Amino acid sequence: MADTGRLAAFSDAVFAIVITLLVLELRVPDFHEGELAGSILEETPAFFAFVVSFVYIGVLWLNHHAVLRLVRGTTLGLNWINLGILFGVVVIPFPTAVLASALDDGNADDLRVAVVMYSVAAALMSAPWLLFFAYLRRHPTVLGSHVGRDEVRRQEARPITGLVLYGLTGLLGWIVNPMLGLAGIVVMIIYHGLTSEGVRAGLFRGGRGGRRG
Repeated sequence: MADTGRLAAFSDAVFAIVITLLVLELRVPDFHEGELAGSILEETPAFFAFVVSFVYIGVLWLNHHAVLRLVRGTTLGLNWINLGILFGVVVIPFPTAVLASALDDGNADDLRVAVVMYSVAAALMSAPWLLFFAYLRRHPTVLGSHVGRDEVRRQEARPITGLVLYGLTGLLGWIVNPMLGLAGIVVMIIYHGLTSEGVRAGLFRGGRGGRRG
């Protein structure tokens, strides 16, 4: 079993690079003299998509930071699962750019596709997290001395929730209204942010009964 230091350092570097790449979608707008304010306002869709994905990647980093505190070391299996998590992270700038473009164009059909694409990317992101917790539950020797298998089992509910609700959000955006789907994505990001230390340590439980670290 290896120390988690290299895994954490590599992962942090990936998160930092991806969250920085998001800003490349922001550009100085073309404008005529005296019309800069209006031109900047026209870039609002790109700003909105940037903020949503910036917060999303930040939330993923918080969750990743918290989950590494559950383990005392890493194995080859955990390293591969972690690569799956990072793969989902590096994909995010693409649906972000698609969403920004669709919001800018204002076509409902295109926006529907963009919201579904973002929802699918977010849902797939939940899969390796589910594998991570399942691995910890089945290999208790990698857990820290302060962590029990019951706690790990409870945390498995979070990626399951993400997998199901992001999928339903995509269906909502496709069948009902893309803006409702987009609102659902934002709500799910907020949920995962509030519970980044685990459901029991989240704001929904007032921070009681959670892990201290």
